[in-house]
Amino acid sequence: MNCIDLFAGAGGLSEGFYRCGFNIIAHVEKESQACLTIKTRLAYHYLKSIDKLDTYYDYLKDKISRDDLYSIIPDKILNSVVNETISEDTMPNIFECVDSLIDGREIDLIIGGPPCQAYSLVGRARDPMSMDGDERKYLYKYYLKFLEKYRPKVFVFENVRGILSANKGKLFKQICEEMNDVGYEIEYRLLDAADFGVVQNRKRVILVGWRQELQLSYPEFDTLNNQHTINDLLSDLPKLQQNCKGSKKKYRKVKDSCSRELGLKDDSLNFVIQHDSRMHNDRDLEIYRIAVEKFDKGERLQYKDLPKALITHKNTRVFNDRFKVVNGKGLCHTMVAHIAKDGHHYIHPDVKQNRSLTVREAARIQTFPDDYYFESSRTAAFTQIGNAVPPLMAEKIAEKIKEMLY
Repeated sequence: MNCIDLFAGAGGLSEGFYRCGFNIIAHVEKESQACLTIKTRLAYHYLKSIDKLDTYYDYLKDKISRDDLYSIIPDKILNSVVNETISEDTMPNIFECVDSLIDGREIDLIIGGPPCQAYSLVGRARDPMSMDGDERKYLYKYYLKFLEKYRPKVFVFENVRGILSANKGKLFKQICEEMNDVGYEIEYRLLDAADFGVVQNRKRVILVGWRQELQLSYPEFDTLNNQHTINDLLSDLPKLQQNCKGSKKKYRKVKDSCSRELGLKDDSLNFVIQHDSRMHNDRDLEIYRIAVEKFDKGERLQYKDLPKALITHKNTRVFNDRFKVVNGKGLCHTMVAHIAKDGHHYIHPDVKQNRSLTVREAARIQTFPDDYYFESSRTAAFTQIGNAVPPLMAEKIAEKIKEMLY
């Protein structure tokens, strides 16, 4: 089952499809840091296939360099990551790269979705022009060019729910019509990651298309009754206060059936990676403490209600939830890339830890397994995680797409 992943990000979508046996021939992504993350994950899968995961773990322990790691991975695997910004000027080169990777094989599936900032409700609210002049709204047209050229049997197009209302709904209607024009029947649903076992409320538009002559239909997904909470999910990770290192430490000994049931960890990795907390100033720490104490009483902190000495923004009328506690006794609110800028919207629910989430905690909330390493800086890692499709959700979607194809 040959597949192309467009706007691949850190590989959350392709990770889920890989688990279901899909052969991801090409990953096309503009951000070089995310491309490195995909390459490192491909290195993991290759080394696991030849029973040499110890080499991968040596990399996580800083015993070998990234260049050392990549040097033992076949070029054809690493070359499947095409680091290009998709545009009119780059399309010929991208097609040439992808054609060389396909090597005459038929493409069964294309997955991916253009960057969502131009469609998001928050992005439109922050922009006085409501993103009207943002050219990223039209990146879907390059997706269509891939459909026209490679004629996959099926495609999966993922995006934020704001795409449904962008330009008062006209843009999404146009997208659907153009997909029909290139020969595909399509249907879409607004799906919540929580219904797929993800410990997070995350609604996304999942549009599925199939060649008109195939006469298929939109898959019916089984809804799971999510029994886990954020406290369950994070319980075995080392407890940290602000500006502390938890990486390379061992897991806490607790009943951690949640992380195992979700497939986030196994016994082969016996230490935690990318679990270092941010440094916060005294003002933010005091705000975090107030926010958690209020939340424990069943209240959400409103910025305007803080003591005056803690208020630094003149505008107290909008974004009053700029400091937000993750619900430890339930599901996390939607993880977004803004977590890369600060942790104010993702405050740890344990007041004794009094900090924002670490990279590993955010990755778990997005259902990335604990051996998934995000390359480059902490800021880049948070951005990659916030933009990703949860791999567990992707895997459940992939199972149904596999049924459609066979």
